[in-house]
Amino acid sequence: NRYDCPGCFRLVPGIIGIFGSAALSANQTAQTQGSSLHTLYKVELTLLIFYTECAILMSLGTFPTTFPKHFQKARPADMANLTIKDIARISGCSVSTISRVINDRPDVRPETKEHVLKVMREAGFVPNTNARQLKIQQSRSLVFVVKGTRNIFFSDFLVQLQRAATLYGYSGIVSYLDENANEIDAAEKILREIKPKGIIFLGGSVANFQRGFDSINVPSVLTTLVTDELNFSNLSMVGVDDRAAAYTAVDYLIRQGHRKIAVLGGPVTSYPSLMRRQGAQQAMEDAGILFNDKLYGLSNYDFESAYHAMNSLLARRAEFTALFAMSDVIAFGAIRALVSAGFRVPEDVSVIGFDGITMSRYCVPVMTTIVQPSEQIALQSIELLVRQIEHGSPAQTVTLQPELQQGESVRAI
Repeated sequence: NRYDCPGCFRLVPGIIGIFGSAALSANQTAQTQGSSLHTLYKVELTLLIFYTECAILMSLGTFPTTFPKHFQKARPADMANLTIKDIARISGCSVSTISRVINDRPDVRPETKEHVLKVMREAGFVPNTNARQLKIQQSRSLVFVVKGTRNIFFSDFLVQLQRAATLYGYSGIVSYLDENANEIDAAEKILREIKPKGIIFLGGSVANFQRGFDSINVPSVLTTLVTDELNFSNLSMVGVDDRAAAYTAVDYLIRQGHRKIAVLGGPVTSYPSLMRRQGAQQAMEDAGILFNDKLYGLSNYDFESAYHAMNSLLARRAEFTALFAMSDVIAFGAIRALVSAGFRVPEDVSVIGFDGITMSRYCVPVMTTIVQPSEQIALQSIELLVRQIEHGSPAQTVTLQPELQQGESVRAI
């Protein structure tokens, strides 16, 4: 048997009591048992001294928590053997919820996530990876790092990536990040835990790559973003020229007679947003239109943020007849705000988007937008990554041409 020190310590008072009772009983017998009585008193006194010393040591915090290994008592349901099923049972949550918490998925309520993490901490449960990742850890696995949990373009694009990866015999693991998270830090953690054959970054910060990509030692592709500011031997890039594409969008509005053009997009710290802003500004300047900062609204790439950004523009009483939204999702959120404020699209305000997601063809009105060739971008990204993995091919930059999709959301004036 193996014993735990605190457990042994708790048994001492009982043992003293047993010997004390035996000593009193022996005292009531014949005088001939004097030697036995003396022995019992000595044992009891020794145990009492031991008990007192242990109590002093514990009060000082210096009492050893365990005896040597061969005396240790095995913990019930050894913590190292806990599974997510055990955590699910303890927390009262489903196994799928535990899995989503472990993988830091965004579709878990904050209070539920905190509860599960607390249970894991208290139980000493530290997962290395989930069961699916363990099975494919040594196989042909790729990781798709998605920057932005609510970017619908990336959701559609992931389908294309998974399909292309399957064609080459690879499995894809998706890791979602917040729009403001550091994708390089996330990639380093993934490399330690999963050890994929390669990584595809969906979106990213040029500054983050410049500061930390040297630590990424597997073939990688930065997709939907191309720039001449990055030059790494294991990093390919595939995407459209954001600056030129934005120029095309705003130039189209100008050719429809619009001179007062608002723009909704991200901050300058977002490279695609910076390039699209520069493209929009260049198109205006080439047409003799002064770019008005008061007509620029900051928005993340999600509906809610765009809705509030448009409301802010309207609250400033900004006057414009057309809007260039840096993504279709931003366009949808902005249109909702415009309609709520009593404006009609395109009768009062024309709107052009960017990305060409499926929803843009089925909304009312049908969205006029710049369509990124997502299927071609996905296939090229996988092809470049596989060549790097299997043949050691050098990194490449591929710039593809977007297409103007004329819908019903822009009118000539």
